[in-house]
Amino acid sequence: MVERTLEQHLAACTRSALHLEMRDGYTLNDPDYHAWRTGHRIDLNDRSSWWRPWLQNIVDASARGVQVRRARIVSEPISSYIRYEYDITVPNVRAGEHVRWLPRRQTTDLALPGNDFWLFDEEVLLVHHFSGEGDKVGSETITDPRVVTFCLTTFEAVWERAIPHDHYQPL
Repeated sequence: MVERTLEQHLAACTRSALHLEMRDGYTLNDPDYHAWRTGHRIDLNDRSSWWRPWLQNIVDASARGVQVRRARIVSEPISSYIRYEYDITVPNVRAGEHVRWLPRRQTTDLALPGNDFWLFDEEVLLVHHFSGEGDKVGSETITDPRVVTFCLTTFEAVWERAIPHDHYQPL
């Protein structure tokens, strides 16, 4: 089987794309993150300053009727990187993603997978693997119904508890 990229999976799905994020930092050497740390902020009134190709993928999926949901489990007080993600999430929402935040302390009784993932159409799981520094080191596609069902059930439990982006007040 030829491995698909995240973008190819998203382009192929027809109903839903669910994304669970559980780390407190990703790609800490990201130039945009470093610019943010030195005071750069996106200007929501200047679309060209924040638009990026990924957002077009979300717009296209939403236009096909795909419901795109992202849930982020975060430690509080939040890390600098999560503050950055929070600050740059409005463009994702404007593109059509539904984003929610769940403080990690509210997950103690949930069975969580060990890795972040995307789940497409409740059938295809794309699991991401990261280094300790938050750099993506690989991914794998899983279609085993038991694993897919576990991740779907987990996502829905997180989603039910999580706070919509426009109501979340990070600590």
